[in-house]
Amino acid sequence: MSGNEGPNKITELLKDASIAMLTTLSPEGKLISRPMAIQEAEFDGDLWFVFSEDSPKAQQIKDEAEVNVSFQAKHAFVSLAGRGNIVRDRAKLEEYWSAGVDAWFPDGIETPGVALLKVESESAQYWEASGGPIKMAVEVLKSRGSDREPDLGDSSKVDL
Repeated sequence: MSGNEGPNKITELLKDASIAMLTTLSPEGKLISRPMAIQEAEFDGDLWFVFSEDSPKAQQIKDEAEVNVSFQAKHAFVSLAGRGNIVRDRAKLEEYWSAGVDAWFPDGIETPGVALLKVESESAQYWEASGGPIKMAVEVLKSRGSDREPDLGDSSKVDL
């Protein structure tokens, strides 16, 4: 993909997502994934999450900043690779705070240790199924007993 085409595609797909899976590396070298609410739909290469700086994932990011964020949006899947940074910025926190986030923090925005996780994306891979689940099922059935793979849509790597 050329120019802004790739980042624009990721922005388009991100608009349909609200939850992502954040993957970090444990001290034992194991990958750990957990769901996180996406705080921003206007993708500029960065994703923002409200989280607790006292959580194991925060320590994992301090130890190893390389993270992965994946999400599903309608008929697409996206995997973003990047670096996680803990941000302590009250104005930015207020900007991203919502009633949904409030449920996870007993004292709201005043909860000790509440911070932002900024993921600076370096690359993305997406898979987008054209035509939805019915077309996908038809393609799989058509390919059975033949030497051709089903046409399940587009896939592309995007440098961000």
